[in-house]
Amino acid sequence: MPADPAPRPDAPLLAAHGIESGYGKVQVLWGAELAVAERASVVLLGPNGAGKTTLLKVLLGLMPAWRGGITFAGTDITAWPSDRRVRAGMAYMSEMGVFTALSIEENLAIGGQFAQPAALRRRLEVLYAAFPDLAARRTAAAGSLSGGQRKMLGIAKALAGSPRLLVMDEPSAGLSPLFVGQVIAILRQFHRDGLALLIAEQNVKFLDLADHVITLEGGRTGFSGSVAALMEDDRLHRAYFGL
Repeated sequence: MPADPAPRPDAPLLAAHGIESGYGKVQVLWGAELAVAERASVVLLGPNGAGKTTLLKVLLGLMPAWRGGITFAGTDITAWPSDRRVRAGMAYMSEMGVFTALSIEENLAIGGQFAQPAALRRRLEVLYAAFPDLAARRTAAAGSLSGGQRKMLGIAKALAGSPRLLVMDEPSAGLSPLFVGQVIAILRQFHRDGLALLIAEQNVKFLDLADHVITLEGGRTGFSGSVAALMEDDRLHRAYFGL
């Protein structure tokens, strides 16, 4: 395998430029753009069908980019397979992201499969301290957990490999407002410790976590800026807040 080009020290942690992709002959993304700085929290806001999930899958190598490019830590990863992106420090959590037939501990071990055994053991203790409900039921099947607890396990599983960037697809899906608040609190805790976040959502509560907001509509990126600037845009305010 050829050596990777030297990364640029001033580059964003993750950047995507001119991303086009889709399914078969159906194009979903049309020149999508985004950037996530080191230790930043970015919310990708958009309605159902906007292309958020497709864009995340392209970023993680789960779908090919037809056009455009992706860099991570300044290195071009456009052609990298998913496992190489995970080894480089990216983690992905889909709407649920757990194996229901496996135990809590087995799910976490899968999440940290590329970590050294000693490092994984230390990481699991950090996660059990952050997720006490999981610690109390380490050998229980993930399928025995409530929906909210499964979501917490999905987050813990994604964090098990100590990623630099956690990419999440609709973490609020299927959750009560109480659990949404708990998810936001957990993510804020790890974000404060240096974890970068890219969260695709339509629930505006997650803007509480955001350093930066990007909107996606019809497979095209639109607004990109601060939460305050989003709130000041009358059209976007009506679209996302209904006011």
